[in-house]
Amino acid sequence: MNRYAKLAVALALSLCTGLATAQVPPSPTVPAPAGSTVLPAPAKVTAATAVTSASEGDAHALTEADLTTFFDGLVPYALKRGDVAGGVISVVKDGKLLFARGYGYADLKTRKPPSPETTLFRPGSTSKLFTWTAVMQQVEQGKLDLDKDVNTYLDFKIPPRDGKPITLRQIMTHTAGFEDTARGLLPATTDEVDLEKYLKTHIPARIYPPGQVVAYSNYGCGLAGYIVQRVSGEPFADYIKHHIFDPLGMQHSSFAQPLPPDLAPLMAKGYESVSDGKPRPFEPVDPAPAGAMSSSATDMAKFMIAQLQGGRFGDTRILQQATAELMHSPQHTAAPGLPGFDLGFYQEDSHGQRIIGHGGDTVVFHSDLHLLLDANVGIFMSFNSAGSEGGAHVIRKAVFQSFLDRYFPYDAPAEPTVASAKKDAARVAGWYESSRRNDSALRPLYLLGQTSVVPQPDGTIVVSIWNNYAGKPLHWREVGPLTWREVNGDAHLKFVTDDKGDILYWATDVEAPVFVFQRVSAARSMSSVSLWGGLSFLAVIVALLSWGIGGWVRRHYGRLIALNAAQRRSRLLSRLGLLALFIDIGGWIALLVSSTISEDMLLQGRMTPWLYLLYVLGVLALLGALAVVVHAVRSWMAPRRGRWVLAGETLLALAAIYLSWFIVVFGLISFNVRY
Repeated sequence: MNRYAKLAVALALSLCTGLATAQVPPSPTVPAPAGSTVLPAPAKVTAATAVTSASEGDAHALTEADLTTFFDGLVPYALKRGDVAGGVISVVKDGKLLFARGYGYADLKTRKPPSPETTLFRPGSTSKLFTWTAVMQQVEQGKLDLDKDVNTYLDFKIPPRDGKPITLRQIMTHTAGFEDTARGLLPATTDEVDLEKYLKTHIPARIYPPGQVVAYSNYGCGLAGYIVQRVSGEPFADYIKHHIFDPLGMQHSSFAQPLPPDLAPLMAKGYESVSDGKPRPFEPVDPAPAGAMSSSATDMAKFMIAQLQGGRFGDTRILQQATAELMHSPQHTAAPGLPGFDLGFYQEDSHGQRIIGHGGDTVVFHSDLHLLLDANVGIFMSFNSAGSEGGAHVIRKAVFQSFLDRYFPYDAPAEPTVASAKKDAARVAGWYESSRRNDSALRPLYLLGQTSVVPQPDGTIVVSIWNNYAGKPLHWREVGPLTWREVNGDAHLKFVTDDKGDILYWATDVEAPVFVFQRVSAARSMSSVSLWGGLSFLAVIVALLSWGIGGWVRRHYGRLIALNAAQRRSRLLSRLGLLALFIDIGGWIALLVSSTISEDMLLQGRMTPWLYLLYVLGVLALLGALAVVVHAVRSWMAPRRGRWVLAGETLLALAAIYLSWFIVVFGLISFNVRY
């Protein structure tokens, strides 16, 4: 969420200064994608937190000794630079645990190092892989059908969109069409966790037709877990224990919240950063199937072995071979040739390897799991601090990239730049927003998250959210029809068009394929809103200040404006209208800054009463804007008004009209608290 905090501050500054060039601050390229339990927010990279590839050229032997040399030389330095307390890493190969080690500290106060065998970390959304595995177990038993209306299995109803229901296959590929939700995702206490209640009271809007647009959904995974609970007759956490944890011998893993008494003392402390040093309390997750698991690195290794061996672990099975192969088979992609989704796993193909996996984040824990299917290799890592400037995000991605560079070096085939590069760069230029968003109540927040595509004089393009580890903008060159490749890199992004050839969105293999970036109209783009919204808000501020100061000056010198009673009343209402606009827009800026600096505002739902207050203020602001416009019209109709007065009143009327448009279009009067 740190990026959104900076964006909110940037918007506040732009609205107060009328800057026309407000941009979304860039964030880094992330070669190894990861999903997230909380709202996704790419982390800013600085030289202090960057981790570079350890080796290039010939592949190193993937042995315990070489892994020890590699990780021991890389991870401790990365933790210190990233301001991260500690972490664990486990690697499996050919059905065996090859490497497992803890680094840094599980508890800063006692200086206790994490144990890969017994110290529990919070994998966040990596927990979803266990939920998806449970779904496939029920499919295997014939109790669930991936393509049947999910309402068949529920005791409440998910409303259709365009007459179409959703299926488990769509839920597992995040194409059910749900908008994103954050309210209640990380409640304040475990007492508030209630899967059934959460699902029935937090049904998100469906903003896309089913099966068409990928948009990551924690709610969808919670729904899948609840379905498993209903058809199996076991509470979800108990089901996972009995049918996955116990068969795999995962004795240091649990979905229970709070943790059982025998596991609670083994939980690593979570921190914002080492510099902060204050341990965060245990982070409950609701819905639990989306990210409530606690586990050790060696337990996660057992799960990786089972998945890599087609559901088999030793003499036991959690899935049949055919079921595991189906789970690992491609199901959806946002653009041809780019990674997409299998059933629950997302694809991360790189370095000539077929890779699937999933990442996860709570506020303080950050994890990744990757399976190299053909190499029969898996790697899991988890860190117990967010770190400074997104340290944990940078570390986990760069460590995996370095792991691939060292053990699976790869020279990507050459792709020449196409002749139409400059023309196509101009065609795709503009502003885009993530398909994973909330349209019901948080449209202003996602305005701040828009990203720009900017053509360069040499025909390349720059995407504002991506810098390299040195903080320099990444450049992309066109290597195929509407397909761009990173200059001096292997990553791609592709633009997708409709039947008329208009750009709909772009997708990429830089990030996890959990959303796409959809084109935004010019009027709703960040550049337009920051310009006209900033100027309008500035006009309101200047008018309020000038009226206050001017009134004092006129009273001091006894030079009052000659107005009749009707004109005075109209002028007073206009002043009050501008004040209402100022309070409403300023209130939204304050709320967005507060909610992005403090995740609890969103994740625990504490912004709800403030939203209702701002919605009421929004209505008053619209009435106030009407008063401003009416007063401007009357000023033109009244005799003996000076040209500067008329110009000022007209300017204020235009500002009020624009801010009214902003209030309506971005939902500042929606009275919706579904976020």
